[in-house]
Amino acid sequence: MKIVKAQIYAVEFPLKEPFIISYATYPNMPAVIVKLETDTGIIGYGEAVPDEHVTGEQVTGTYEILKNVLVPQIINQNPFDIEHIHHLMDASIARNSAAKAAIDIACYDLMGKAANQPVYNLIGGRAHDNLQYPKVLSIEAPEIMAKKAKKAMDQGFSSLKLKVGGTDSATDIARIYAVREAVGPEMPIRIDVNQGWKTVGHAVQAINQLADAQLTWIEQPIRMGDIRGLADIRKKTTTPIMADESVQTMEDVLEIIRLEAADYINIKLMKSGGIFPAIQMAKAAEAAGIIAQIGSMVESSVGSAAGYHAVMSRRNIQSAELTGPLLFAEEIGNLEYQLPYVNLSKQPGLGVDVDEKQLQKLSTATCTVEGNERTNG
Repeated sequence: MKIVKAQIYAVEFPLKEPFIISYATYPNMPAVIVKLETDTGIIGYGEAVPDEHVTGEQVTGTYEILKNVLVPQIINQNPFDIEHIHHLMDASIARNSAAKAAIDIACYDLMGKAANQPVYNLIGGRAHDNLQYPKVLSIEAPEIMAKKAKKAMDQGFSSLKLKVGGTDSATDIARIYAVREAVGPEMPIRIDVNQGWKTVGHAVQAINQLADAQLTWIEQPIRMGDIRGLADIRKKTTTPIMADESVQTMEDVLEIIRLEAADYINIKLMKSGGIFPAIQMAKAAEAAGIIAQIGSMVESSVGSAAGYHAVMSRRNIQSAELTGPLLFAEEIGNLEYQLPYVNLSKQPGLGVDVDEKQLQKLSTATCTVEGNERTNG
């Protein structure tokens, strides 16, 4: 079996409401969808959701790199040769992890369909009985976040994730305590600062003021790359620390292990380069006694399903936050959510049916790559 054709779509997924985090506000979510076809007629889908603030990628650049650099490298390759495909991609261009993730995910979709197995059976089998997801709240005024948190609890969500890291930590602290008061002491709450507290001293001061908030963990309080700073924060506080933007490569995971910088790591397919490297990173974390999560760059059903397959396959990946499809006003897939669980399909591959008409409707640019030929749509 060989990959003989690829179609690449730049798309924009409209959001029901703006998604607000510490470093950006998104009125819609740009992405790139890759459709691979084999000489046996099997079709697989992958997705890239680049984030210029984290991976350094931007959607137009990702589209062009896929079209001109990465996809030509994997034409005529067997998707089962996934390690070789990653070596080819890495030799062609450094980093560009979201672009590489799109190809990786599409290859796993092809493999699963060819083997008549769900992707998780190709990477370890079923390690969990079910998969839960939290309600993710954007940064807003304390009273608005508290109201939305109470509504989420009443709807049946079993945990909350609060986006904080605004202009001052005092307001963040007010947000968190307002939510805690609204939902009571039993509801699990995790917070994501998205690098917003900047310095170690600032973060330690804020975290210590949150000791009574009973937080499950605090995610990425300071700027990415400062793993030594995370280790310092962890030593000076008692609330568990999760590393997110600081976890992009296996080298990052090893440095976190060496410095004992985090209790949890947030692995994202868009940061790691897809399912294959994400599983390797999770295994390294497991060996060090660190719990992993598969997080989201706000992907559609395609990228979200890929992340859930990774979660399903590993015992030490104990949480997931892949809720992009719930945030979109229009989507291309049919990943099924039923509070508080996601119903990951047992169908072959990703188990996601892609609506080609919706894909065309939401596309802003398309092209086809066959052999050495490129055709713009």
